[in-house]
Amino acid sequence: MSKILVSFFSASGVTKDVASKIADITGGDLFEIEPACKYTNEDLNWNDQNSRSSVEMNNPESRPEVKNKVSNLSDYDTVLIGFPVWWDLAPTIINTFIEENNLENKKIYVFATSGGSSVINSFNTLKNTYRNLNFISAKRLTSNVSDSDITSWIR
Repeated sequence: MSKILVSFFSASGVTKDVASKIADITGGDLFEIEPACKYTNEDLNWNDQNSRSSVEMNNPESRPEVKNKVSNLSDYDTVLIGFPVWWDLAPTIINTFIEENNLENKKIYVFATSGGSSVINSFNTLKNTYRNLNFISAKRLTSNVSDSDITSWIR
């Protein structure tokens, strides 16, 4: 039987809600990718070039520190990674998570929350950056995603 880890970074709670729904439907375990220093509303102001999120996203080498680690990653063969789309990409904390965890030989699914941005560029960038990993597919999800949409995507 496949064991699933539903990992996610959520800045405002939307991605967390979607991740919880995915975990309920798949029977997966939830893991929140938490920044060591929580983002404030000012940090998330994408209109401010000097906000923390803008500075991080403008620096491809940025790797925000994470607060917690997955202690039993070897137990999972499927890992879902969820995040809000920032600047048409995954937030750089997702790179931190990927680089700090051995995801080789895992099936990786990416889900993103966004008011309108696609997940395609985020997914392709992750696949191209981490060519040694097995990225299966990606889907943009909203807080009102149906159970059947989630089930058919993962299947």
